Amino acid sequence: MAEQDLPATQQIPLPNRLALTLDFCLRVGELLLSSGAGAADVTATMLSLARALGAERAEVDITFTSLSITHQDDPQDPPLIVTRQVVQRTIDYQDLTRVDHLVRDVVAGRTGLREGRAEVRRIVSTGHDRPRWAVTGGWAAMAAGVALQLGGDVVVILLAALAAVLIDRSQLRIARRRLPVFYQQVAGGAVATAVAVGAAAADRWLDQGLDVSLVVTANIVMLLAGIGFMGAIQDALTGFYITAGARITEAMLSTAGIIAGVSGGLSLAAALGVELPTYEPGATSIQTVGLGVAGAAVAAAAFAFASYSPKRVLLPIAAVAGLAMAISRTVEAPGITGAWSVGFAALFVGLVGYAVARRLTVPPLIVVVSAVVPMLPGIAIYRGLSLLGEGSRRDTSLGLVALIGAASVALAVAAGVILGEYLAQPLAREARRVESRLAGPKLVGPVGVISRRGTRAGRTSDERPPRRTAPTPPTPSPPPTHTRSRRG
Repeated sequence: MAEQDLPATQQIPLPNRLALTLDFCLRVGELLLSSGAGAADVTATMLSLARALGAERAEVDITFTSLSITHQDDPQDPPLIVTRQVVQRTIDYQDLTRVDHLVRDVVAGRTGLREGRAEVRRIVSTGHDRPRWAVTGGWAAMAAGVALQLGGDVVVILLAALAAVLIDRSQLRIARRRLPVFYQQVAGGAVATAVAVGAAAADRWLDQGLDVSLVVTANIVMLLAGIGFMGAIQDALTGFYITAGARITEAMLSTAGIIAGVSGGLSLAAALGVELPTYEPGATSIQTVGLGVAGAAVAAAAFAFASYSPKRVLLPIAAVAGLAMAISRTVEAPGITGAWSVGFAALFVGLVGYAVARRLTVPPLIVVVSAVVPMLPGIAIYRGLSLLGEGSRRDTSLGLVALIGAASVALAVAAGVILGEYLAQPLAREARRVESRLAGPKLVGPVGVISRRGTRAGRTSDERPPRRTAPTPPTPSPPPTHTRSRRG
């Protein structure tokens, strides 16, 4: 039952309704921004909520760490300004889905302000539908899928899964001590390399010919998956340059933590006299393409599971990721460079991600981010660090080229997905009335937004609170006119 259907004694008093509406929009925006949504999506969603609840003159401003919303009915009145800080960032697609459904219900008129605020409190305070140990298992399955994608054998797959478990538990303990994410990434890279060093030392005695470089590479992809490349590139392409700069800085710092941890582990291996091989991608064949498709499907679905995605999206995400990997390997076979082949595959993910998400009633961000995880440049980062550790001038140059190639692959993944969303999403007529920086693909929230004038279908003007209007000045009466009489 919507709030407008409640008895008059249970409705929110009109003087308090505007403040509660702005606070509700800020709380929803905080949940979206902390879950990785782009600034353009968060801004458009908050404007849609505000105008659906009667605050038609609301304006939103977003930075990387804060949100603010203002409202002023009349230029003669003091504006109402409310701000909120974003203090926690985590990948939580279950809360993101719940908030997305809540926004759609409010915009469609099925939920009122009182119910919406209660639902936000319920989303924040309610736990998840899967235990934390299951999430750890999801990260292990993801690393195993990446190792399978790269062609690892059973022992390498098990070692990658073991390293993922150790990384997740160590990062969880570090996070509880409230250390910055940079140190968590350093610890993750060091743990992955330590497991590989131990396996390489054991392989000297067993002589099994293990390619332990795949263990490090698989866990680099796991660590890269939690970095918000997609939101950073989306903010840059949609005109939110300050937020984009902050997100890109955060992504670079997190990546630098991975590089520091892995390079430290490689230095330790050199000091102990243990040699870790440099991964060299082999020729593509039908067998390797099949392993790559299967591994990508497992890795994408496992990442979605570990990020608390609804269970109904796991199989579709696996299918999209597998097809994308097949496209990437097929395009790469004639000799097209890695960035372009990955870009074409990411374009496919963007094209089909919106349709899949709409069918499953989840935000497209969940589908596209999970599906492109297997294409993250873990190989290039590990190869670049390995070559830099060789010491020769030629190897140093090749290592720098590999690291630059890793950055280009990450950019190609994000840009390809966003271009696919541009081509796939139908832009509603109302979206054109919003300022041009908000017109673009939406990965979170309804596609259309409420315009400043008029209402969405299904909502009448009686359901919205009246807004203050300036008194109309009296119209002066026209001066008397004198007519000349005709003489007969």
